[in-house]
Amino acid sequence: MQEANFFDKVYEVARQIPYGRVTSYGAIAKYLGAARSARMVGWALNNSGIKDVPAHRVVNRVGVLTGKQHFDGTNLMQQLLENEGVKVQDNQIVDFQKHFWDPVKELD
Repeated sequence: MQEANFFDKVYEVARQIPYGRVTSYGAIAKYLGAARSARMVGWALNNSGIKDVPAHRVVNRVGVLTGKQHFDGTNLMQQLLENEGVKVQDNQIVDFQKHFWDPVKELD
């Protein structure tokens, strides 16, 4: 699979994450049929700034904001999530399962 093609597929899935919901790098990778490629999903999202992708809605498998250093400003990722009604405490989503959106279950 070509890297750019994979990145585009990641962006396509990320754009479908509903407002106020979050998913994980691994869930996107699994949906794309590349379950061991969570890190590649992260790389794709690191480069998504100009592509209108809500990368702030993607966190690690336990709800930690591991990608926050890739956002301008110290707490921009947290602020964006909180603006959508997702509470964050100590860099982790509060009640993660309540907000979790699984592309495997939600998308065909």
